[in-house]
Amino acid sequence: MKKQQQSVTSLPPSPDEERHSRVVKYAVAMSVRMACVVLCFFLHGWWLVAAVIGAVVLPYIAVVLANTASAGGGAAVIRPGSIVPLRVTGTIRDDSTTDTDRPDAGA
Repeated sequence: MKKQQQSVTSLPPSPDEERHSRVVKYAVAMSVRMACVVLCFFLHGWWLVAAVIGAVVLPYIAVVLANTASAGGGAAVIRPGSIVPLRVTGTIRDDSTTDTDRPDAGA
């Protein structure tokens, strides 16, 4: 039987890469916010309202975007074939023994 090899592309991103992507997303959103704040001094009418809304709402959006886990990642991590889940056979009793552990279980 042929075993599947663990692929590097199926692993999630490293913590450093994930942190870097969050910092970049946050920095871009805060740059747009700073542009909105600066534009508040030069705009009039409805454009001023739009810039103020952007300056007030963007911090919340930036934090939410920066703190969300990356959904794009790789495929699910493949479990190696040598690890087998433990299965309990028999009924577990209050005295922490199973039916198969009792001497009269085979009778």
